[in-house]
Amino acid sequence: MATVESDSGAFMEKFVLQPPTTASPQQLPLNGLTFAIKDIFDVEGYVTGNGNPDWARTHLPAVSTAPAILAVLNAGATSVGKTVMDEMAYSINGENIHYGTPVNPCAPDRIPGGSSSGSAVAVAAKLVDFSLGTDTGGSVRAPAAFCGIYGFRPSHAVVPISGVIPMAQSFDTVGWFARDPVILNQVGRVLLQLPNVQPVQPSHVVIPDDCFQLLSIPSNRVTQVLLKTIEKLFGGQIVRHTNLGDYIKDKVPSLKHFMGEGNEQLEYNIPSLVALSTSMRLLQRYEFKNNHEEWISSVKPDLGPGISERVQEALMATSENIDICNMVRNELRAALSDLLEEFGILALPTVPGPPFKLQADTVALENYRSRAFSLLSIAGVSGFCQVNIPLGMYENLPVAVSLLAKHGADGFLLNLVENLDGSLKEQIEISQKMSF
Repeated sequence: MATVESDSGAFMEKFVLQPPTTASPQQLPLNGLTFAIKDIFDVEGYVTGNGNPDWARTHLPAVSTAPAILAVLNAGATSVGKTVMDEMAYSINGENIHYGTPVNPCAPDRIPGGSSSGSAVAVAAKLVDFSLGTDTGGSVRAPAAFCGIYGFRPSHAVVPISGVIPMAQSFDTVGWFARDPVILNQVGRVLLQLPNVQPVQPSHVVIPDDCFQLLSIPSNRVTQVLLKTIEKLFGGQIVRHTNLGDYIKDKVPSLKHFMGEGNEQLEYNIPSLVALSTSMRLLQRYEFKNNHEEWISSVKPDLGPGISERVQEALMATSENIDICNMVRNELRAALSDLLEEFGILALPTVPGPPFKLQADTVALENYRSRAFSLLSIAGVSGFCQVNIPLGMYENLPVAVSLLAKHGADGFLLNLVENLDGSLKEQIEISQKMSF
């Protein structure tokens, strides 16, 4: 096991949680695998730190262990410790002023992404086989993309979130990271309590051309790798191109309440998706305030830059428009269910481009965040499952794509990712040779 000095700053504390003793451990699906835990999960006897020293100081050790951790322990995996996270899970950057920023193994001068930063880095740096994180607004998908690994956000409410500090319950999910799609699938089957079933071929793959225009790198570096893989495995006839922004604008009428709120200042973005992310942020702030206002008001915690401003914004949230936010959520889920049906897939950029540099300029950062949440809010608001798939490097920085499937189609999506692996690797190799 790696020593503390060489752990890329990923860990808050090291400890070992062994799986329960059984007569035939080799038959357990996760036998012999190691994992790390984001410091937002309860582990009996340990204080759950929530990324902030004042939180750790004002809370007692947990009296029980989160069910998600118990599930992977009971399946044979061994935990080696808790990982660094963004304070109160309120960022997708991965920078923590109190505990340091975990080093992105793909790009050490770039952010690792948050809020599950240490969990992503622990996997990317090969310190563990997989790790547990949480994803509310993008906190598994963004760091997975930035660190060049797989990251899975399950359908909302299908993996128990008990024993996890809430951020915003309408969006909170337990997610996980792995370098290998086989392990990603194995962990998923344990957490989702799924049987092993034969993979099902996707009925259609939707490519929203407008979303790929949000990328800061040439979009064909992402789309061509994916399209050639799909054509090789399933045939090009299953690919459908669309304009997702227009589709959502037409099918989610309640979004009109959030259209045009400052969007005109942004560089190219998709108005309906900006409105979608506005709706998500409003509901997220309102729920965060309900969860944490009392503690923040009484403790007055020391919060880092960026986090402090976001928390203050959340504390000013009101119940105005919350009913409309919930209408948006229901309409979007229905619209995407119609688009994807039983076994359709929506392909998206996970984030708008490579991770930006540590301590980046605030204006550039906000522009990036706006485009990122336009993309991340699609699964967040709909509650659909989404997986980040690494696609190698472009100009020495990690490239990724995401696939979404309908709510409850997690097993189908996990099988598909494993099935794509060999052909994807071939196409990535070809694309990287062509870019030199």
